[in-house]
Amino acid sequence: MLLLWSAGVYLRLTVMVAPPLAPTIAADLGLGQAATGALTTFPILMLAIAGLAASWLISRIGARRTLVIALILVAFSSAARGVGGVAALFGATALMGVAIAGIQPSLPTLLTIWSPQRIALGTAVYMNGMLMGEVLGSTLTLPLVLPLADGDWRLALVMWSMPALIPAMLVFGLTRDRDSRAPDTGGWMPAWREGLVWRLGILLGASGSLFFGVNAYLGPVLEGRGEDGLLDLALGLFNGTQLLASALMFWLGRRWIGRPMPLFAMLLIGLSGLGGFVLLPGIPGIIALFPAGLAAGITLILIVALPPLYTRGNRTAALAAGMFAIGAVNNFLVPLLGGVVADYRDNVVYALIPIFVYGLIAAPLARRLPDPATAAAQTD
Repeated sequence: MLLLWSAGVYLRLTVMVAPPLAPTIAADLGLGQAATGALTTFPILMLAIAGLAASWLISRIGARRTLVIALILVAFSSAARGVGGVAALFGATALMGVAIAGIQPSLPTLLTIWSPQRIALGTAVYMNGMLMGEVLGSTLTLPLVLPLADGDWRLALVMWSMPALIPAMLVFGLTRDRDSRAPDTGGWMPAWREGLVWRLGILLGASGSLFFGVNAYLGPVLEGRGEDGLLDLALGLFNGTQLLASALMFWLGRRWIGRPMPLFAMLLIGLSGLGGFVLLPGIPGIIALFPAGLAAGITLILIVALPPLYTRGNRTAALAAGMFAIGAVNNFLVPLLGGVVADYRDNVVYALIPIFVYGLIAAPLARRLPDPATAAAQTD
């Protein structure tokens, strides 16, 4: 569980370091608004592109070796973002996204091998690590790490990145290939003709587009309302709920994971919170972000836990990779569409409308998911 948690931290930590450093990097390298925003969104896009390659690699060398290689690559590619100019920055950012794409399907695959009787607990553990990485990277960079780096953003990136070698060494030193070799229960390519991978990916996209979309447009929406002073409170409330969601899933995970109604209900609660934020000005709108963020975090964990319940071995990696690929594409495109709509309507509030509509379309898919026990029996 410790190995799963420590690896999970680096699913998001190096990505979420970019937003607080973005103004400093932009000023130093002369980046425009689009390029500055891409420091955060570009790795998300690379997760979609490289996820299938990670599934292929797992089928060839195993999930354990793939995870070790991916963590080492995260450490060096994330640190390399500060080595040169603009080209090196985005080249290293792309490579970092590829490395994170290797971590994503490795963790649920290893969970089916290391602790197949504790799928719900194991998922909650490494997702807690991921959410802790998000919070640590976004909240400690400016007040702690950047001052320790004497204001040098390049050194700050190195300080956040190189500790990824620690979980890599732990996994390499404390586990063995014979304990982590997935049974050959299928190929590396997701079953694109089956509806399950699409339903999971679309549902994952609903959770992710809500989380990333609100973070992307929260500042402009509040600025447009003349509520700039509430931004810190809104960001803290919305993103802080992710840790609460993770903590609750340690308690609720065994009862909720694999059941359609909790997933369906959380999606509706998240959309209701988003609607409340759009419609209610001032403090009431900020309070509505609490259920939106909490539901997004719980939904994420409920969905990510499903591949190891439905499949075993290589099929777990394939299903997870396909799900993450579809979800990452939607996480990138839906908020982007929101920006296009907002520009067309000349009102930034409209940026949240595509996120709301997409969630309404995706939510009914939660009730059409197969029973995990039946699916696992068919796989076995």
